[in-house]
Amino acid sequence: MTMTASRKAGLTSERRSGRPGRLRRPAGLPWILPAMIVSVGLLYYCIVYTGYISTLDWDGASPLQRPVGADNFARMLGDTVFWRALGNTAAFFVVTLVVQVALGILLACLLHSRLYLKTFHKVLIFVPVVLATATTAPVFREMYAPDGTVNGVLHAVGLGDLAQPWLANGTSALIIVMSVQIWQSTGVVFVLYYAAIGQIDTEVLEAARLDGAANWRIIRSIVWPGVRGTTIAIAILTAIGSLKTFDIPFLVTGGGPSYATEFLGTMIYRVSITFSQAGYGAAISVVLLLLAVGTAIIIRVSSTRKENTDV
Repeated sequence: MTMTASRKAGLTSERRSGRPGRLRRPAGLPWILPAMIVSVGLLYYCIVYTGYISTLDWDGASPLQRPVGADNFARMLGDTVFWRALGNTAAFFVVTLVVQVALGILLACLLHSRLYLKTFHKVLIFVPVVLATATTAPVFREMYAPDGTVNGVLHAVGLGDLAQPWLANGTSALIIVMSVQIWQSTGVVFVLYYAAIGQIDTEVLEAARLDGAANWRIIRSIVWPGVRGTTIAIAILTAIGSLKTFDIPFLVTGGGPSYATEFLGTMIYRVSITFSQAGYGAAISVVLLLLAVGTAIIIRVSSTRKENTDV
């Protein structure tokens, strides 16, 4: 009896310790293998193939492919439209990030206060997020048309001198594209901040109020540091989204006037599809990918260093 019990105990210990004789469960690899195949096959293969196309002089359809090495990248450095698109993308990122963060955290703080009809306001803020750009772009085009709603309102209130063809002016067209993006994406930023503020200890907020701290002081000294991680995530998402911006400028302004609202995404489409220069378009795509990854890394590293400095 003693030997039998000891053998059972030894077998049990072998099974627990992972030695031979253990009843093995299926490994996790079979479960993630389909996702890995899809990811590697559709994503990374496409990235590698795009890098290959960027070294070709090719229209994207004909069997004739002429290797040109790095000529497409050299052409990019001397392309004024590319630099303008890059500048528009940078300005778009800065403006939309600042405005969305300001509006998002302000709305989140308001809805965490004693406000009537909170659910209604949440839905109202988030509705633009679920609206397709293809359905809202014609509305904005009509609003800012020479005979559209905006100019009609200006004439009605006696400010007809300010009326103009808004989408035909480079500066105002770029501002309109930014405003459409802010209107459409602020709901997501609001939701992220609303969830982050909900994780802040309410006792800390109540203690600050008992000490006589005003709302602005509470937001600046407690809420803003408490949602730093969320702000970093929003900055990374906004940077990547700005680099990939295509639908709003393409549908609202078409990249015009005179490339005033040209972005890297619209330029890739125009070069690759309209002008049938797939090699040059692929080269711009490679640069876009490198910019997206590099920007995300820079934001993350700089934020980590700031956190370490503050500690």
